[in-house]
Amino acid sequence: MILYPAIDIKNGACVRLLYGDLDAVTEYNPDPGDQARQFVAAGCDWIHVVDLDGAVEGQAVNHDAVQAILRAGVKVQLGGGIRDMARVERWIEAGVTRVILGTAALKNPQLVKDSARAFPGRIAVGADARGGMIAAEGWVETTDVAVLDLVKRFEDSGVAAVIFTDIGRDGALTGVNLDATAELARATSVPVIASGGVASMDDITALAADDSGIDGVITGRALYDGRLDLTEALMALKAE
Repeated sequence: MILYPAIDIKNGACVRLLYGDLDAVTEYNPDPGDQARQFVAAGCDWIHVVDLDGAVEGQAVNHDAVQAILRAGVKVQLGGGIRDMARVERWIEAGVTRVILGTAALKNPQLVKDSARAFPGRIAVGADARGGMIAAEGWVETTDVAVLDLVKRFEDSGVAAVIFTDIGRDGALTGVNLDATAELARATSVPVIASGGVASMDDITALAADDSGIDGVITGRALYDGRLDLTEALMALKAE
């Protein structure tokens, strides 16, 4: 299982939100590039990056910050405001390893399919959910589309992964939603990455031990607050 430390970018800085609320922001590092280098020094191979401003505005906003992260020499999966093929191509050409399509997956599923076909292994679906229903437009819009219904649309499209975020736990350190994540992993052939609520090493251990085949886990606030040691977690997962 892969561990993805998270860098969420707002106004050029590395921040964390509480429950996806753009008004409940804690800034942790004004320099996302520096934060990426710290994660690389700890031994991570991947970083999960979200342009929060871009997610709301529907276009890339924190371009310079993302470029600084890429210069750290790590694999990056990036989401936030990527709504058309031109932006998908632009980020892949810039060095992003995997592009995450969230709102676009809901509102323009053909873009996901076309992108996955054009860039095999480089496209992920962002399934961000509030109460089991997909949220879009930077999490400000909750729909009546269930998580599994969204994911099933892309079952045979060649997407590399689905990132399932429980918004109700995101940034709250209340524990990952293992049951819902495992249920989703069992119901789809697409690799599932867990996100939202990771509080400690116990969450990492529980996800890794689950027999549903969860592919990865994203963690943010637990790292920044010192509740989870990145090096320890990476070593534990490599030993699995």
